[in-house]
Amino acid sequence: MKIKKLIVAAIIVSSAISVTTRALAQTTMPSTQPELTRDETPEQHNQRMTWWRAARFGMFIHWGLYSVPAGTYQGKQIPSIGEWIMNNASIPVAVYAKYAREFDPTKFDADRWVAIAKSAGMKYIVITAKHHEGFAMFHTKVDSYNIYDATPFKRDPLAELAAACQRQGMRLGFYYSQAQDWHHPGGAAARHGGRTTDHWDPAQDGSFDDYLNNVALPQLREILTHYGPVAVLWFDTPTKSMTPERAARFLPLLELQPQIIVNNRLGGGFKGDTETPEQHIPPQGFPGEDWETCMTINDTWGFKSYDTNFKSTETLLHNLVDIASKGGNYLLNVGPTSEGVIPQPEVDRLATIGAWLKVNGESIYGTGPTPFGAEAGSYDPVKKDPKTGKPLWLPTWDWRCTSAPGKLYIHLLKWPGKTFNLDGVTGSITSAHMLADPAQSSLAIVQSGRHVAVQLPAAASDPIDSVLVLTTAK
Repeated sequence: MKIKKLIVAAIIVSSAISVTTRALAQTTMPSTQPELTRDETPEQHNQRMTWWRAARFGMFIHWGLYSVPAGTYQGKQIPSIGEWIMNNASIPVAVYAKYAREFDPTKFDADRWVAIAKSAGMKYIVITAKHHEGFAMFHTKVDSYNIYDATPFKRDPLAELAAACQRQGMRLGFYYSQAQDWHHPGGAAARHGGRTTDHWDPAQDGSFDDYLNNVALPQLREILTHYGPVAVLWFDTPTKSMTPERAARFLPLLELQPQIIVNNRLGGGFKGDTETPEQHIPPQGFPGEDWETCMTINDTWGFKSYDTNFKSTETLLHNLVDIASKGGNYLLNVGPTSEGVIPQPEVDRLATIGAWLKVNGESIYGTGPTPFGAEAGSYDPVKKDPKTGKPLWLPTWDWRCTSAPGKLYIHLLKWPGKTFNLDGVTGSITSAHMLADPAQSSLAIVQSGRHVAVQLPAAASDPIDSVLVLTTAK
């Protein structure tokens, strides 16, 4: 797939960019360049997005060297998320690199991981090929700072995972931190921990363009070339360094995987295919756009030994339903240990969600958003959200609705009793039944204009979410 509106060749040639000073590389450069896009028709775009729009549920995997310290450095528990421990604790490059000697995930089983995702009802996996720590979780030929060459493990887990996904019919995607890299000279670094500089170790200093040319671009070529079909490419934290000129240099690599779906975090004006709200569900989604909420099961992405604040299965399942009702996907994270084990509390929750989806998956996969909307909540007329300054969103959790041609799926998150009343119906409701009822026994309906009342069974079919199916006249 060709790239439209690429920056002129003289700008993107590496020799021309390499003369840029580090100070300039770390500053946003004003640009009148047009938005970078992929050259495809709307029909081609929709075809490429078809499977993703139907999937609704995927597994995010954050796994790296950070699983070795597991949130603790020099005997102290480091606040915030586990995969940021190097930055948050300002750990020197050479000191952090020594964790590789302890990284030997002999309990890693790619087929087991894929089976966990499948049993949860997930349709795709996205795993960290390289996070901000700069450590490659695959056998890169760029340098030896990778799981194959630098650890006792001497295996390529991404190759094993790719093979397992092929065997089990699971789509595989890769996360790659293209700008932030706290190990390689010149990589960008966000300023944390009260520092007055981005970098905290002279070993990190260097040319950002050299880093792109010598690390990021060749590694991205490797993961798009050596691991079979790649369903998703998940960029992250572009930082102010990722100008349009620099972002344009990544786009030709997408031709290596013409059907790949790319998120919106490359930077430099590249919109990508999907919006990526993180750790929250937008009150009204992104109407008319493809979007995906990524979220942790506890409070961290990368494993922290003492983070046991796991969300309840009810919360996780309600999140999935809420997101689907707004037309989005749910990318739910697991954080494996340094032994290669997905924590059991995460596995247990995923299994329960999977059991619900085996019965009720029709109401999630391939569905569209609610035709109603008010059921999700409303904005407070006075209070402001402390993070955004906008009116505070007050969600309600009585019910949600997903849709398909000729059907409305009413997710009863709270059992309403004998009757479910629905306002704002367009057209006629011809029948109703509970999705969990194998016999699909008809439920009595009374419709008056745009109001419908459905006589419900004596008890809920599921303690978390009972799905009522309303068939509409075609």
